[in-house]
Amino acid sequence: MAKYLLLKHYRGAPEAVNEVPMDQWTPGEIKDHVQYMADFATRLEGTGEFVDSQALSSEGTFVRSDGEGRPPVTDGPFAETKDLIAGWMVIDVDTYERALALAGELSAAPGAGGKPIHEWLEVRPFLSAQPTVTE
Repeated sequence: MAKYLLLKHYRGAPEAVNEVPMDQWTPGEIKDHVQYMADFATRLEGTGEFVDSQALSSEGTFVRSDGEGRPPVTDGPFAETKDLIAGWMVIDVDTYERALALAGELSAAPGAGGKPIHEWLEVRPFLSAQPTVTE
């Protein structure tokens, strides 16, 4: 088994087929979308392939250490993940092909008008071993 991150983007990925932003959906469309995601996760729990999923709020702050006794820097010229990452699902599957198949299913969650979004999801494997450093 290998773990994969299925990453949902707000922007930065190719456009989805049903590209109506979620803030323009009706409450019923949002409810149907969330229910699809919950049903998908429940099905994967049954097969032992579900690890975790989270939706992210649009709020967020960058923080870093700026040395002992100095306040953290909380803003900068960075692309902020609150503008980029909508949420994720972590799966634990036997093959890369299974990860791709599940990402394809997840991208069909309903959106505006009840039609599938067909959004692009980023599929990234978890690092399974520390890289070997040679000099």
